[in-house]
Amino acid sequence: MMRNNSKAARVAIYIGLVLWMLVNLFPVYWMFTFSLKSNPEIFGENVIGLPKEWLWSNYTSALKTGNMARYFLNSAIVAVATILITLGVALMATFALTRLIWKRRKTLNKFFMLGLTIPIHASIVPVYVTLSRLHMLNTYWALIIPYSAFSLSMAILVCTGFMNEIPRDLDESACIDGCSVWGVFFRIICPMMKPAVATVGIYTFLQCWNELMFANIFISKSALRTLPVGVQALSGQYTTEWGPIGAALVLATFPTLFIYIFLSKKIQESFIAGAIKG
Repeated sequence: MMRNNSKAARVAIYIGLVLWMLVNLFPVYWMFTFSLKSNPEIFGENVIGLPKEWLWSNYTSALKTGNMARYFLNSAIVAVATILITLGVALMATFALTRLIWKRRKTLNKFFMLGLTIPIHASIVPVYVTLSRLHMLNTYWALIIPYSAFSLSMAILVCTGFMNEIPRDLDESACIDGCSVWGVFFRIICPMMKPAVATVGIYTFLQCWNELMFANIFISKSALRTLPVGVQALSGQYTTEWGPIGAALVLATFPTLFIYIFLSKKIQESFIAGAIKG
């Protein structure tokens, strides 16, 4: 009797998990099929089902007429540059704050952590004025610098948790063997910070890839727009054809899903390691 109850409970759990999976996958399915339909299918004839006619031309319209290929490249440039700057500065700052002994390092660490309390969009006006005076509006740096600055606090917080768990005996042994401070950082610390690098890189990528407000205000040139701004502009340009808009949404959303699929194991390992070390 107990075996039957256990088996029934297991079957119920599996059914619940399958239903939950379908609920989470449905928006992805709907977005993809939406991008391949015509207006009549989208607005009544075939809202949920597969397209009666697979309109791959919607992607051609989004890439060429809507200029989404250029916007995709702009987002990639901004995201990659922001990730590299954030990781480089965060790792070096964390090394200085946790491994080196100097006055006011705790005070400086608190100053960095203060950045976590400031909403990113609350600083639009001062950041805009600063960028305007530095003649940096309508450039990639108008997005890269603010994105890097606002990602830095979280990056340092994550890196600190990982770096504090690295035994200091390794630093001392390396110094005894004649390794300099930079040698300790690059040869000892950085190779052991891969889980933290993965976590910070993913967090920074998502923040840059999906951000709209800064990109919409600091960039007015069409050639420098990022994907979120491009999709927003596309909805005004194609008021009667929603298929290309769906294609643009797929181009903006699916890269994040693919990155998670290919890096899911690394992501889970980094989160588990951070939880254990925390």
